[in-house]
Amino acid sequence: MSEKNREGKRTAREKLAVEREKQKSADKRRRALIVGGAVVAVLGLAAVIGVVAANAGKDDDSEASGPVVAPSGAQGKDSLAIPVGKDSAKSTLTVWEDFRCPACKSFETAYRPVIHELTNAGELKVEYHLVTLIDGNMRGTGSRNAANAAACAQDAGKFPAYHDVLFDNQPSEVDDAYADNAKLIELAGKVEGLDTPAFRTCVEKGTHNGWVAKSHQAFNKGGFSGTPTVLFDGKNIYQDRTMTPAKLKQMVEEANKE
Repeated sequence: MSEKNREGKRTAREKLAVEREKQKSADKRRRALIVGGAVVAVLGLAAVIGVVAANAGKDDDSEASGPVVAPSGAQGKDSLAIPVGKDSAKSTLTVWEDFRCPACKSFETAYRPVIHELTNAGELKVEYHLVTLIDGNMRGTGSRNAANAAACAQDAGKFPAYHDVLFDNQPSEVDDAYADNAKLIELAGKVEGLDTPAFRTCVEKGTHNGWVAKSHQAFNKGGFSGTPTVLFDGKNIYQDRTMTPAKLKQMVEEANKE
């Protein structure tokens, strides 16, 4: 083989080696782009999930925005409390509740008899504040719609009875059954004299939705940890693990002696 031929083959091999290195470099760059794109996609998904998680539990007050129409007889700051009992009662129980809240139903089941006994006797006044916490946590509008319906019942002078009916028929926490106004009107049939054209219109139009939203905003500003929040003369008694209906009755009776 001539020197010229050997030189030609060596040059060809060198060119082939150079092309192979170029191909390897291109493959590396392509793999890096694929991996980098996957990382960006994962991070983007994580960011979306993070936003969703961050917003979970936040109540969308904008949905309930509108005129703030307080129910008849509402009292307290900004007329956000629905009173039950006589104004002359010496002791006051302040209750923040959500009609979708299972813990609120448990509280009502345990304490309702003694609360009714004390309010009927004129020894205790209860101020109910309605909250939409579960709507924010589980999504939906059942808390708001039920609260609006309860405010409509207050307009008709039927709040205590309808309040109890809503808790007695409370759906499971994940079931937004109270978002259906027809269901709320159906339950009104359990309260004598409540299911009227005026009540139905109030429920269907969401007359008190703005008021409910303002009540929930007050709950948030109050720094409360959850529902129910139960204050006896300003002290949170629901956090007292030794509290019982009998103990509450004793506290009211002792306070009224002072």
